[in-house]
Amino acid sequence: MEFEHVPVLYDEVMDALNIRPGGIYVDGTVGGGGHSSGICERLNGSGTLIAVDRDREALAAAEARLSGYSCEKRFIHANYSDTEAIAAVAAEAGGGVNGILLDLGVSSYQLDNEERGFSYMHDAPMDMRMNEDDSFTAYDVVNGYSEAELARIIKEYGEERWAARIAQFIVRERKNAPIASTGQLTEIIKAAIPAKARRTGPHPAKRTFQAIRIEVNDELGHLRDAVEKLPDLLSSGGRIAIITFHSLEDRIVKQEFERRLDPCTCPKEFPVCVCGKVADVRRVTRKPIIPSENELEINPRSRSAKLRVLEKI
Repeated sequence: MEFEHVPVLYDEVMDALNIRPGGIYVDGTVGGGGHSSGICERLNGSGTLIAVDRDREALAAAEARLSGYSCEKRFIHANYSDTEAIAAVAAEAGGGVNGILLDLGVSSYQLDNEERGFSYMHDAPMDMRMNEDDSFTAYDVVNGYSEAELARIIKEYGEERWAARIAQFIVRERKNAPIASTGQLTEIIKAAIPAKARRTGPHPAKRTFQAIRIEVNDELGHLRDAVEKLPDLLSSGGRIAIITFHSLEDRIVKQEFERRLDPCTCPKEFPVCVCGKVADVRRVTRKPIIPSENELEINPRSRSAKLRVLEKI
């Protein structure tokens, strides 16, 4: 299967990064290279793209796709939260970073590749690993977590109102035999959610699959680390642009951006700041940028996307 990912908010991302032809840019979630292609088109032979992904297949696909561009290209098999590795490569390329992009969406390739186990639309092994070198899988979560732990992650990461009931059904079913496939899990979830509740809203398994995927890949933990540390890599005038796809991600990005914009730690009752901490970034857009109606028609998977941007002072 060809690694394909429709780049969400493509034009908006290119504008947000304000690309300098000879600059250094990091695509922390390069995927198949959709956004990176746009970055490379705007870079000259002195510019550098640092492409990062935890999925080896994504990196290989991106390297092939971007091979024709004249800019320097560095590929890192790592998580975007590995700021030390990114900083080391940036230093080798010449110094400070002029732009960073994180597109937190799961790629179309990963969703549609049955073997990866990300989708409730296919019957596949219980996997869901973004990095196939990792040993921890969805199988371990579904068959190893206690009922309370399952209920917690399904409620917290999936924002699923039927979390406790789904966890109860999973535990009851696995007593007979391990739950080995996504098809089995999907049917258990359907059975757990009352028929009336299944008639409206998204696919009944969507929220639970999201929750398990987040847990398997520690997505929110990596995101917190990255949003806190990545702006430190930026040169003055450099920008960080982050695309989120659900409220949990967006909340983390928004809160960390706000903390960076107002770093004062003085008690609220103090009449003036005495801690001396001042913002080292500015907000590029006050409200998140969302897809246009035209993009929604072309790519329905972009519906929940939000783009937030900061610029280093």
